[in-house]
Amino acid sequence: MATFDTDYCYSFPAVRGIQAGRPFYIATCPMRIIPKIFSFDENEVPPELRAQRTLNKARIPEMVRYLLENPSDYVFSALTASIAVDVQFDEFENSNNLGTLRVPMEAQILINDGQHRRKAIEDALEERPELGQDNIPVLFFVDEGLKRSQQMFADLNKYAIRPSPSLATLYDHRDISSNLSRYLAMNIEPFIGLTEMEKSSISKFSNKLFTLSSIKQATRSLLGKDPKANDVEQCSDLAAQYWQAIFHVMPDWQLAAKKEVSPAQLRQEYVHAHGIGLQALGLLGNCLLSEHPDLWQKKIATLREFDWRKSSPDLTKRAMQHGKLSKTTASIQLTCNALKIALSLPLSNEEQELEAQMAIS
Repeated sequence: MATFDTDYCYSFPAVRGIQAGRPFYIATCPMRIIPKIFSFDENEVPPELRAQRTLNKARIPEMVRYLLENPSDYVFSALTASIAVDVQFDEFENSNNLGTLRVPMEAQILINDGQHRRKAIEDALEERPELGQDNIPVLFFVDEGLKRSQQMFADLNKYAIRPSPSLATLYDHRDISSNLSRYLAMNIEPFIGLTEMEKSSISKFSNKLFTLSSIKQATRSLLGKDPKANDVEQCSDLAAQYWQAIFHVMPDWQLAAKKEVSPAQLRQEYVHAHGIGLQALGLLGNCLLSEHPDLWQKKIATLREFDWRKSSPDLTKRAMQHGKLSKTTASIQLTCNALKIALSLPLSNEEQELEAQMAIS
C-alpha cells in the first residue's frame, strides 16, 4: 500500500466495504469542504470525454432554496465520487473495516452522482455559512479511468431519474447496442460530425442532424434485434455497410456533411432530418437485407429521387399529425411503407392493413 505524507492529505473517518470485488469507502464530510475538494468537469469538454452530464443550472435555485428554508429539517442523500489516484486506508485495530481514509490533496475527485447537490451546497453556503458545519455522506470509489467512470454514471442512473437516452447510450459500455451506436456515430458516414451525442432532441439551430439515441433505435430496426456478443462483428459490418450506402443516395445528407446546407434548414423542411425518417430507413433496410440480400444496394438507388419534404403527398398523412411530425410506431411504419412503395417492394399483410386504415382516416 502507498504511503502518504499526512500533512498533504485529506483524512476522512470511513468504513470500507467491497462491491463487485472492488473496495469502496463510506465517509461523512463537513459540507463546507464539499465545494473545495469535489470537482465537476464543467468546461467545454465533448460528452464522449466526460463522465457526467452537463449541469442543469435551472435545477439549482430550487435546491438552494430548499436548504436555506429548511436548515433544521432538510435531507440530502449521499454523493458518489471517484478518486483518480490510489488512496490509503488505515484500519483501526480490531475494528472490522473502520478506519481513516487518506486521499492526496493533489488527487482529482469527481462527482459521479450528486453534482447538482454539490452546486446547491456551494451556493447555499454563501448565504448561510453555518450550514458548513453539517455533514453529508459520501461514497468513494477509486477511479479506474474514463470508461469505468462513464459506466458508473450509466449504472447509477439506470434506476434513478434517468438521463437522456442519448447520454445513457454514450456512457453505457456494457450494452452491445450502445457500443455499436457509438461506433457508428464516431466512424461511419452519415453520422460522423453530425450526431448529437448527449441530448435526445435537437435544438432548433443545432448543427447536428441525428441523435445518438435515434441511431440506436434505427439500427435496432435495421438488424431486427439487439446484437449478441457472438455476432457483434457481423452486425457492425452490416450496419456500417447499410448506413454508408444510404448516405450515398441521400443528397441532402451529403450537403450537410460538406457544410453546404445547415441541418437546421433540413429539419424545417424534410422528414429525413428527423428520427422518424432514420427509423423508417432502418425498417426498410431490415426488409431489403432479409428479402434481397444480393440486390439491396441496387434497389436503394431509387431513394435518390424520393421526395422527403414534409409537405410531400406521400408523407404528409404518414409522418405528420396536426401539422407536426409524429413519433408513433404507426407513423414510422407508414413512412417506411412509402419508401417500400417507391422501391416497388411488396407490403406485408399488416402493412397493407395500416395503409387501409390511413386511407379511411
